This record gives sequence, structure tokens and C-alpha cells, in this order.
Amino acid sequence: MLEFLGGVQAIMTGELLLVVFIGTLLGIFVGALPGLSGSTTSALLLPLTVTMNPVTAIAFLGAIYCAANYGGSITAILINTPGDPSASVTAFDGYPMAARGEAGRALGMSAVASTIGGIFSVLVLVVATPLLSRFAYSFGPPEYFALAVFGLSMLGAVGGAGALKSLIAGCLGVLLACVGMDLTTGVERFTFGLPDLTDGISFVPVLTGLFAVAELIEQATRLDEKVERLPMAAARLPSVADFRKAGKSIGIGSVLGTFIGVLPALGATTAAIITYNEVRRFSRHKEEFGRGAIEGIAGPEAANNSAVGGSMVPTLALGIPGSATTAIILAGLLVQGVRPGPHLFTEQPQFLYAVFGSMLAANLIFLVLGLFLAKLFAMITLIPNAILWPAVLFCSVIGAYAPNQAMGDVWTMLVFGIVGFLFRRHGFSPAPLVMGLVLGQLVEESLKQSLIIFDQRWMGFLERPVAVTLFAVTIVLFVLPLLFQGYRAMRARAAR
Repeated sequence: MLEFLGGVQAIMTGELLLVVFIGTLLGIFVGALPGLSGSTTSALLLPLTVTMNPVTAIAFLGAIYCAANYGGSITAILINTPGDPSASVTAFDGYPMAARGEAGRALGMSAVASTIGGIFSVLVLVVATPLLSRFAYSFGPPEYFALAVFGLSMLGAVGGAGALKSLIAGCLGVLLACVGMDLTTGVERFTFGLPDLTDGISFVPVLTGLFAVAELIEQATRLDEKVERLPMAAARLPSVADFRKAGKSIGIGSVLGTFIGVLPALGATTAAIITYNEVRRFSRHKEEFGRGAIEGIAGPEAANNSAVGGSMVPTLALGIPGSATTAIILAGLLVQGVRPGPHLFTEQPQFLYAVFGSMLAANLIFLVLGLFLAKLFAMITLIPNAILWPAVLFCSVIGAYAPNQAMGDVWTMLVFGIVGFLFRRHGFSPAPLVMGLVLGQLVEESLKQSLIIFDQRWMGFLERPVAVTLFAVTIVLFVLPLLFQGYRAMRARAAR
């Protein structure tokens, strides 16, 4: 605890606090831009941090990382276009709320839930970082496979569409994850001779197409419709009753997000998707999801920000990136001459806790900015479509092109824009497709690695207690709804 207080004291210096403030403001801004993300911005600004000292450099990048997740929810709520991939789930209920004049309420809940999730994860790290890092390090390919199967088992319930349609969309996502070169055999699959597909389908252009371009096409079909623009007085922050209703969702998101964030390579997007399903599963108001449920905003936003803190554990303690953005932060550490690993806890504890202190400060700063500027952000909804959506398309093209600087990613974005538009017209949800794409490659690679470890023995999974536990939880959560459905059907027949 003394080391943590020393780290907080280091943050309170004027220069470092100013750097965290600038990083937070920049993170909210770039997070709100459709197609761009915190990882892209961190990569672009990484050379700038070479001139800073190690604590300042990592505090700056960490502040961008924390704030970008919240910033992504702004456009996800206001124009159904997630600025950051981790905010993709927020659009499911945030945009319907904005459409009925509750943009300020949704943005306020997003800011509060994000802050609670972020602070929760930082406090957990302060108290139990060594324990969590050892637990994450104990995860091998069998455990990752079991966790990915757990995620895929939710496909039938994610998105609010019919179970069969959700399953079809999820399977399409898994199939898309198989595009590209198989790293085990070196064989190219489903590339159709196109060099741009050799490395697989990038996640950013797919997500940008499914949301931004699909919404642009949808808006183009409504050019003759007169859209009622709500005055600023219609936007309001969530009430105490909203916080009470969403309290359980925030708790679930904070715990699940921190746990998933600690596991290397999963990240905030996976945490948000899994949390959305679990919040919906345990909600008393399932019928509201997909139509503007406040719980559908609170849970995922708490999860994606708590995953930020969790993902820093394997990055700093083990040198294993917990996400794409922490991989950039890891590169920044190496450039600064800081060697991440367990020795940080014994040799440089004040540096480590200064990083956590900067994350805590970033969460508090973007809470103030988010609440204070909520109505200002809601003004985006007052921009005429003739100006707004061409600008969204422009930003989306830049966002799709920037990460790999490849025109193939732009064409991918446009193709999936059409796919997203057709999905909407035929009652499919994009959420299962996104989830299948995120988890598909993890399922395949972890299964191959596991079978190599077990010498092609499938029963080897039964020798891993954590994997067995995850499989058991998957089966229970998959079977219980069927049992409850059968029980309700029996009671209905008995009542006749």
C-alpha cells in the first residue's frame, strides 16, 4: 500500500497530471471518431513518448487507453457507429435510447459505469496484482480453448434476434476468422488468390463496415423522411432509479471485465460482448434489450473499462500483452529501457504503482469530462444527415485504412457495410457475427496447440481443472435455459 501511495504522490505533480489530462482528453476525442481507436492513436503517438521519462510516457499512453473506451461509446450511442471496437455492444441499446430522446441519459450512464469499472479494476490490481498475474500465467492453450467455447456458447442469446439467426450469424463470424494463412500448416484458406486476405480479415474494417457503412446505407434509404431533431433540454443524465436498476449490471461488468482483461490477448471487446450476454441473461427486463435497456449500456461499459486495468497485469508483470493497445504500451516500455516482468514488483514498485495511479486519475478525469460535456456531445445528433454521414464515411475510410495502410481493408469495410445493411433488413443482429470473428481464431489455434500438448489425446482436457470447470459452466449455462423453458411449458400445460 505504501508503494501505491508513492505512485499516487508521483501522479500529483503538476507536469504528470497535465500529461494524464491531455491523454484523457485526446483518448475521448479519438475514441469518438468512427473507425479510429485507442490502439491506432497509441501507435501513432508512440514516437512522441521517446522524449518523455518512462513514468510520463506510460501514463500518457495509459490515459489514452482508458479514455478511448469511453469515447467510443459517444458515437455508438449518438449515431450507432462505435468509435472504438470495445463500444460495439453499447450501440445495441445506446442508439435506441438516443433515438427516443435520451442521449444524455445514456451518455451519463456510460460515463459512470465506465468509471466504476475502471476504478474497480485498478483497486483489484493494487490489492491482488501478484495473485492475478500468477493466475493469468497459469492459463495455457487448453484453458483458452475452454474459455473461447464458453464465449461461443452464447451465440444463440446475443443480439436480441432469434436463436437460429444468431447462430447462423455467429457461424459466419467463425468462418471469417478462418480466412488467411494457417499458421500451423502454412496453407492459405479462403483467400481466392487475393494477397490482401493472406493475413486474414482485419477486425477494424469489418466492425466499421457493419456499423458505420451499414448505418450510412440505411440513412440513404430515408432521405425523404423528416427526422425530428430533439432540443438540448430533452437530453438528461440518468436518475438514481437508473443507477439502482443498473447496479447489478455494473457489478457483473466490473468483475467479468477485470477477469477477462487479465487473460492475455482477449481484451475489452471480448469482455463487453460476454458481459452483455450475461447481463441480459440475469436481467428481469430481457424484453427491453435491443430496444434501449439502460442495463445494456451499464454492463458492457463497466466491462470494457475494467478490462483495461486487467490487461495491464500480464503486460507489466509478465511481459505478455493483454490486448493490442497494451502491446503498444509494452513496446513503449522497451523503448524506454524498462524490462517488464515479475521483477517490477520488487525492483521498481513505485514505477508500477505510478502507472496504476495514472489510470485511476484518467478514470476520474474522464468521468468529470463525460458528465460535464454530456449535453455538448449530444449536439452531434443535431447535425443534419447530409453533413453528418458523409463525414462519418470519410472518418471510417481513414479508420479502416490507417492500421495497415492497405486499400484492401477499405474494400473489406465497404463489403461488410452491405452485409450489415442486409442483416438489418432480414432481422439478423451483427453481434453474433462480431463475437464469432473475435473468438473463432482463438478457438482454432488454442485447440491445435492443446492437441499438440496432449499428443492428440482429446481426454487430455479432463486433466486440466480450470478447463474442466469452464466446460462445466458452459454446459450448465447452456442447459439451464432449456430446462427453465421446458418447466414453464409444463406449467402452462398443467394450467389449461
